Amino acid sequence: MLISPEEIKKSLSSSKWKYLNGKIIKNYKFNTYMEGVSFAQKIAALAEKQNHHPNIIIGYCTIEISIFSHQMNGVTTKCVNLATTINAL
Repeated sequence: MLISPEEIKKSLSSSKWKYLNGKIIKNYKFNTYMEGVSFAQKIAALAEKQNHHPNIIIGYCTIEISIFSHQMNGVTTKCVNLATTINAL
């Protein structure tokens, strides 16, 4: 089930995720390129376990994660749960 932008913002307000264009997005910075790649691998394993796969963009010492439901074409509770779990990494 899709959730409203207001509910998304309320659910993720303390975690620095942003709601933009029907997706929740967060950027992470690392000291080295390989630290970022390692983090992306952890996210990939988590996503596979939850069967909910974010878009991951790997840059030099940065990772951008965007999460939305491809099936529902928007943000669902499952998306917010994945974002919260990624924060715990």
